Amino acid sequence: MAKRTAVSSWVKLFNRNLNAFTRQTQRVQTKATRAVVKRAGTRTKPPATPGDWLSGMALGPGGARRYRLYRPPDLQSGERLPLLVMLHGCGQDADSFALSTRMNALARRERFLVLYPEQDRLASAQRCWNWFDTRSGRAHGEVALILAAIDQVCLLQPVDRACVALAGLSAGASMAALIASRHPARFKAVVMHSGIAPGAADSTATALAAMRGHRLPAPWSPAPGQLLPLPPLLVIQGARDAVVAASNGAAAAGVWALAGGAAAGTPRNQQRGQRHPMQVTDFKHRGRTAATLINVDQLGHAWSGGATNQPFSDAQGPDASRMVWAFVSRHFPSTLRTPAAPQVRARPVARPAFNIPLLFNPFALPALKGATLKP
Repeated sequence: MAKRTAVSSWVKLFNRNLNAFTRQTQRVQTKATRAVVKRAGTRTKPPATPGDWLSGMALGPGGARRYRLYRPPDLQSGERLPLLVMLHGCGQDADSFALSTRMNALARRERFLVLYPEQDRLASAQRCWNWFDTRSGRAHGEVALILAAIDQVCLLQPVDRACVALAGLSAGASMAALIASRHPARFKAVVMHSGIAPGAADSTATALAAMRGHRLPAPWSPAPGQLLPLPPLLVIQGARDAVVAASNGAAAAGVWALAGGAAAGTPRNQQRGQRHPMQVTDFKHRGRTAATLINVDQLGHAWSGGATNQPFSDAQGPDASRMVWAFVSRHFPSTLRTPAAPQVRARPVARPAFNIPLLFNPFALPALKGATLKP
């Protein structure tokens, strides 16, 4: 009887301690989750666009990076959508970049997903991607983190893996080109807006010199075992860019074309309405476009045709977002392009609703539960 009483007391004590531990764990998890969500909260909300504005976090050897994902509404069962990865510039974050470029509205209309990886202030006080820091390996660590975010989205979302492309502005453009040059098989196209080609810098000092137009990228050579050609490149460069010298645009297109054995065609002048005029040059080899260079007159260091009254945005320029999508979608496999939403509505795909606490979530996704964009 005494033994049975002792066992009962021990069980009660164990259960009491277990409940106390569980409550403490839940408090720690809730506090940590709230802290991450607060840090990842919107600073400048993108415009209200029907669809989902999801939050996530990717982990890698170089640490962790938050990201935002736009998903158009009314996904259909079995539907697979292209993925456009957008890398912001210095002084921006995912929210402000989405607001400036208005890419989400275009993605809703054309039906594709948009991933916005976000640089952390601990990695750069101005949120610049460290595309240039190849000497220390920090650039390659950030490449791995962005690829981890892409892999995560491809795993959890209805992505057509044969239709993935990269685009970026300024430091984001340089990072996009670095990623594409290191992993060409993963992307069908890449877009550099006001950026610097890989190989032009390997440190902070050389990056500043390259931005001023004092350094040119070295001829591209494939990594060991890499035989695939570089994906097609679109370069958009402002003629009045005071941050990244305009010569960098021609240098980026030139080194990309050289790697593909392409030659420059005859430049052609274009102007749409009252927007800034532009000069377009294609670099082709045996009918294949290796690179296209667009020089925009009167454009500074800003997203061409971006939202009015936004930093790093020039509403008077030709619409870069439309040019980006037109370029990358042209290089997707024609048989795999996703058509517009069907007229007859099928049963929508259920939204993922992962509520795994942050500390125990292997994907570290603090807010995967779908949240409809609001004004």
